[in-house]
Amino acid sequence: MSDSGIHLTTLGHRIRHHRVRQGFTLDELGGLVGVAGSQLSLIENGKREPKLSLLQAIAQATRTEVADLISTEPPNRRAALEIELERSQASPVFRQLGITPVRVSKGMSDETIESILGLHRELQRREREAIATPEEARRANTELRLRMRAQNNYIGDIEKLAEKQLKAAGHVSGALTHRTVIIMAEQLGFELIYANDLPHSTRSITDLENSRIYLPPASIPGGHGLRSMALQAMAHRLLGHTPPTDYADFLQQRLEINYYAACCLMPETASVAFLQQAKKDRNLAVEDFRDAFGVTHEAAGMRMTNLMTEHLGMLLHFLRVDDTGAITRVYENDNLLLPMDVTGAVEGQPVCRKFQARSAFTQQNRTTERHQYTDTPSGTFWCATQTGTSRDGEYSITVGVPFDDARWWRGRDTAERAVSTCPDEACCRRPAPELADRWSSKAWPSARVHTHMFSPLPRGSFPGVDENEVYTFLARHDG
Repeated sequence: MSDSGIHLTTLGHRIRHHRVRQGFTLDELGGLVGVAGSQLSLIENGKREPKLSLLQAIAQATRTEVADLISTEPPNRRAALEIELERSQASPVFRQLGITPVRVSKGMSDETIESILGLHRELQRREREAIATPEEARRANTELRLRMRAQNNYIGDIEKLAEKQLKAAGHVSGALTHRTVIIMAEQLGFELIYANDLPHSTRSITDLENSRIYLPPASIPGGHGLRSMALQAMAHRLLGHTPPTDYADFLQQRLEINYYAACCLMPETASVAFLQQAKKDRNLAVEDFRDAFGVTHEAAGMRMTNLMTEHLGMLLHFLRVDDTGAITRVYENDNLLLPMDVTGAVEGQPVCRKFQARSAFTQQNRTTERHQYTDTPSGTFWCATQTGTSRDGEYSITVGVPFDDARWWRGRDTAERAVSTCPDEACCRRPAPELADRWSSKAWPSARVHTHMFSPLPRGSFPGVDENEVYTFLARHDG
């Protein structure tokens, strides 16, 4: 129901209140103001808007003022309950259930209306918290990835903001120090505090009331992870974020804070100068860029996607693949063919077994980057892959470019070459005919199902965060 509809409902209740207070029936008041009782009933039920002259006549007959009749406040508790119920039953959340609205009668008790309203309030609360279904989340993530692809994964405003904050903190060149991050926080009015009881569902917590940013002590004395978490927490304030309204908003905010942290750790001016010189020397390498700024291999690879198309005119792709072969993070603007589901989502899909991103797990020596050319239906690509290990298992990081741009990269002289015909299943998914003939109908494997596939997305304004733990933590550290 529109706001005007809600006001008509309130107006009707106020007219009824003053009519009953004076002891008039509908017909009696109608006779005094010159309208039929049935017309007055429509007005009292919020179905018709009265003219000003009629309002003036009603006010005079009921010994009140027009201003009192048109007040937006319900005249009494019963009217307030009825108005709230009408508004709740007119909401899209309730209408989409297809349930017939309750008709309020004079004999219905206030307690009954309050009980029904309690159900409506819980329905609204759950709707606010259920931020997205898994399918909606995949679609939102895909839309965000395509939007960033269209702008070369580059956000100029955040680049400028980061350089401004770095300059104000006195950072000139080299790796961003932990001390400089502390200064950046202080300039925003925040204190960095390391707490060994940080809730397990959080990476950091910002106490807006006391201007504190709580971080885990395990990262002391400082590293890429700690600096990045602190910068991300600051970014919410700098970028003017408010609690996300839906999952797409949540993803956008997460992308922006990650982008800001990357801009601070690898500033645009210094990073572009480094990459341009490396290209001039035909010696581009993710590991060199990583070491120059003291960040992780993954952070360096992702940062290259922000800068190399925009400033070096080079198309490229980035893949993070887990040891099962599933893509966990991806970016491409060089037309590399990648698997995707019906929603267009790439994350969670198995990458081709011929890709270095997957075959790297079978290599004995993983201490340095490995390089490979791969012939695909969309052209030949060169790539550099580095493997690593996290608490969730092994993973690989790959940065690759089309064949013609390989000449700028170290490792271009590799003899490693593979041929991928994916998405053709005969490439690496369909078993060889002799194996299929031998084992078809003679095997019954038990699948290892990822339980998260069946889990609803976390509720709440901040998905995945246990608010009870967070508020208990803040109360414990208050003062």
